[in-house]
Amino acid sequence: MFSPFTLPPHPLARQAAMEVIDKVHAYMREHPESELHRQGKMFGVLVVKSPETGNISFLTAFSAQLDGLYLLENFVPPVEDFSSLPVGSSREESQKLQREYFGRFTLTNGLGEEKSLLEIFADEKPILSAEEWFAGRRGHGRILRNEQGLPMPPSGAGECCAPKLLQYALRHGLKPVALAEFWVGAPGKTEVRQEGQFYPPCSGRCGPILRHMLRGIDVEPAPEELRAEALCRDMEVVYEDESLLVVNKPSGLLSVPGKSGEPSVTSYLSEQRKQPVLAAHRLDQDTSGLLVLAKNEEVYKRLQAYFQRRDILKRYEAVIMPQADTPLPHEGTINLPLLPNPYDRPRQIVSIEHGKPAITRFVAREQRPDGCWLVDFFPLTGRTHQLRVHAAHPLGLNAPIVGDRLYGGTPHPRLLLHASEISFVHPLTAEQMHFSLPSLF
Repeated sequence: MFSPFTLPPHPLARQAAMEVIDKVHAYMREHPESELHRQGKMFGVLVVKSPETGNISFLTAFSAQLDGLYLLENFVPPVEDFSSLPVGSSREESQKLQREYFGRFTLTNGLGEEKSLLEIFADEKPILSAEEWFAGRRGHGRILRNEQGLPMPPSGAGECCAPKLLQYALRHGLKPVALAEFWVGAPGKTEVRQEGQFYPPCSGRCGPILRHMLRGIDVEPAPEELRAEALCRDMEVVYEDESLLVVNKPSGLLSVPGKSGEPSVTSYLSEQRKQPVLAAHRLDQDTSGLLVLAKNEEVYKRLQAYFQRRDILKRYEAVIMPQADTPLPHEGTINLPLLPNPYDRPRQIVSIEHGKPAITRFVAREQRPDGCWLVDFFPLTGRTHQLRVHAAHPLGLNAPIVGDRLYGGTPHPRLLLHASEISFVHPLTAEQMHFSLPSLF
């Protein structure tokens, strides 16, 4: 099976998705009252093969409900119908009923093993409800818990497209070939979701479920899993002295070690130089460009202080594709507060009420013949994915960065975002340091 986390999706899945998008658009024309006109929805396709005949076909699904219905013709049914869940007379009773329901909500995998949602999420990393996240109650528990302290899966677990599609295929003896999820309808208001764009399955709700369901299924490794070592070897050292390093980080390489254990800039350089190397700041895995690193704790702390005081000038180059009929201002400032999506890390969402300040200045430099624009971004704050969300969100530029697989960018082998310029005072010598490295986009 082609990895469901790889974008762009397999050509067969993409072709199937185009057919579904056309049908959903026809549905929207026939139903002007549909919720899709106000708030779009994630749809999915799963290309399958019949072991008996060898015939290739595809299944399709939508997340949760569509216009108040869990089941519509030509879509696979839900794993369980949430409409059958009774409503308790108190919060405590409702949580008890929901926990019982999650215990009956079972999902199969390629080995024929059945697990309930409670079993799947029992040992997962912390997942918080939006209310808990907004209130800052991050806690130390392994997972959401009800008032009795018993673990609870996140709300909506099992309702996304991928679990529905895989459950139907495995229960009906069909071999999964390729999966794709895509957005149809009005753009998202908090999450960045654009019409007709493909997105990987969410990490919070779907990640644990898919790790269970894909057991026993031969899944091709995502390309990035095979590239990290080569990227480390090809990494360019732009500057080095006894106290710090500046490197040109390749797109696709982590700045610091992640939970997956794959190589990163700091782990590779620490091993090569036989001493700790610390990242004074971070670039997204998909972003390339200038990264400053410290060779000792003192320099690291001083550089960190520079970044916290915003004493460091940074400029990024990006290629963006405006949505249809969206004019691009020549320059301006975007102010959209951000916070992590508790159900889909590391994606960020816009929240005017609860988000942390995120401010970006931009200058549009030139328009390309294909309609794309080359822009300069000057981040005045340093939130995760700040430039990517500010570019893509309808209240920002409404122009996703090309190659942005998380926020609906036009498909490209890489994210066209590059940290091209950085200036700061050397923490030990007080010398003014300036580095410029054009993207060549």
